[in-house]
Amino acid sequence: MTKASELAELSDTDLKRRREEAAKELFNLRFQLVTGQLENPSRITMLRREIARVATIQRQRELAGERGEAVSRGE
Repeated sequence: MTKASELAELSDTDLKRRREEAAKELFNLRFQLVTGQLENPSRITMLRREIARVATIQRQRELAGERGEAVSRGE
């Protein structure tokens, strides 16, 4: 599992790629769960949390960018 501090050091493109890869893996694990082939069910929880961490960091950066624009516009 990746720590939030490690994810915060990644660039926006790397975060997006990381989120897409985790989502694909989560899809595959859910498929394995339904077909009874899943060996490690806790991996699903770990991936869901990692996706949430990445989404949180992306949102924080988005809000920080909006605040920066509002400040530069004099609002």
